[in-house]
Amino acid sequence: MGGGTEAFQQVFARFQAPEEEVKNESNDLGKGEVIYSDEEEADADSEGEDGDQEKPLSKKKKRAEQRLSVAELKQLVKKPEVVEWWDTNAADPRMLLHLKSYRNTIPIPLHWSAKRDYLQGKRGIEKPPFQLPAFIADTGIATMRDAIKEKEAGMSLKAKTRERVQPKMGKVDIDYQKLHDAFFKFQTKPPMTGFGELYYEGKEFETSLKEKRPGELSPELIEALSIPPLAPPPWLISMQRFGPPPSYPTLRVAGLNAPIPDGAQWGFHPGGWGKPPLDEYNRPLYGDVFGVLPKANQEEMGEPIDRQTWGELEFEEEEEEEEEEKEEEEEEEESVVPESGLQTPSGLQTPSGMQSVVSTVPGGLETPDYIELRKNARPTYDDRDSGPKSLYQVVPERQTSIRGLVGSERGYDVSGIAGPSVPVLGEERGTKRKAGDVEVSLSEADLEGMSTEQLRSRYDSALRGSAGVPGSKEDFSDMVAREMAKKRQKMERDRERTRDKGKERDYKF
Repeated sequence: MGGGTEAFQQVFARFQAPEEEVKNESNDLGKGEVIYSDEEEADADSEGEDGDQEKPLSKKKKRAEQRLSVAELKQLVKKPEVVEWWDTNAADPRMLLHLKSYRNTIPIPLHWSAKRDYLQGKRGIEKPPFQLPAFIADTGIATMRDAIKEKEAGMSLKAKTRERVQPKMGKVDIDYQKLHDAFFKFQTKPPMTGFGELYYEGKEFETSLKEKRPGELSPELIEALSIPPLAPPPWLISMQRFGPPPSYPTLRVAGLNAPIPDGAQWGFHPGGWGKPPLDEYNRPLYGDVFGVLPKANQEEMGEPIDRQTWGELEFEEEEEEEEEEKEEEEEEEESVVPESGLQTPSGLQTPSGMQSVVSTVPGGLETPDYIELRKNARPTYDDRDSGPKSLYQVVPERQTSIRGLVGSERGYDVSGIAGPSVPVLGEERGTKRKAGDVEVSLSEADLEGMSTEQLRSRYDSALRGSAGVPGSKEDFSDMVAREMAKKRQKMERDRERTRDKGKERDYKF
């Protein structure tokens, strides 16, 4: 351990105080002095020891020396206008100014450092009474109410009590059209503060400069400056001497870079417009003062003005081309006849790899060459339907021997019109079968192991049943089962809808 302490002896000696200071501290322990600040302690030490030694700076002075000045801060930031004199005391002034100069940053209200309370300076200012907006006062409702109040003031107590018990209605009767026009035609927007604007004392007494434009003199300003008619503003002579304002390079000032009004005169007499600024060749320096240059030269004198319109919608031709392509594709699809996929009348597709035998059966079981599946497709008519159709046909009468309560002496012979030559309404839509067609329903399982003889026997049995052979009855069990299944599905669907509506009402409550 001894060798280890000898190696670090020099390090320990650096952190030990000198012997003289240790003695002074031991002597001063008996004194009971009161130290009020760091500056007094530094002054006392310097006076007690040596007056020639430099005084050590206090912490307060060190912090003041390390602070940046307002001029230095304005040089370091991008927006020097946001720098204020108390920003130098911030812990991190650069970060503070970065936040203050950031976009859409709302400044801190100015009364944060004020010693008096907020809006205490408006105690002596009289608050004006409420006034109706101009668009409501123009209807005349205020004058009518004032007249009624004056009349009520002159009434006796008895009349006032009678008016309370039995009030008269319709005293303030204004035309409804006037009220409608006041609120829907002449209504004006009240003054509102913008984004980031805060109210402070005396803000309502300030003049609003948002509506003012440079170069335009208001009637109030002309009256305040006592400018007579056709006289220039008092600053025109200085502008002719020193040039136009640099902040507004495109501003047109009469007598400087624009012609003077009609009836005015050049010169330095009262009401004169001075002398126009010219070069050695008597050409205007800042613009067309005399109004003789063409428009092209006038634009060259100042900054070029972009007069192209913007925001116009371009005509899109791509969408029309795509629609035309889609229509062509649809027409091609309609023109293509399906070569494979033979279908039975029941809508079941013939399984691939098997030879279809439907084509051998005569009648309505033949596979169609083309099937239109579109809903909005136009119906195809047969050759016999292409001719004109008659609205009616005369049916020959015949005598009958039926007598009784519902009997009739006359009958009609419809045997002549039952042939296929007469078109039937609705037949062209495919809703009715042709004469001689037989409807046979087959499933895929039946077609797999069925031969031609079995298919023909099924066709013959269906043909006999449709022809009304005695002893044969039509089987409606499949149709009844189908209808019952449809009704059951519809009832279940209605139940689900009512259940969903009940859940929605529960969620709303």
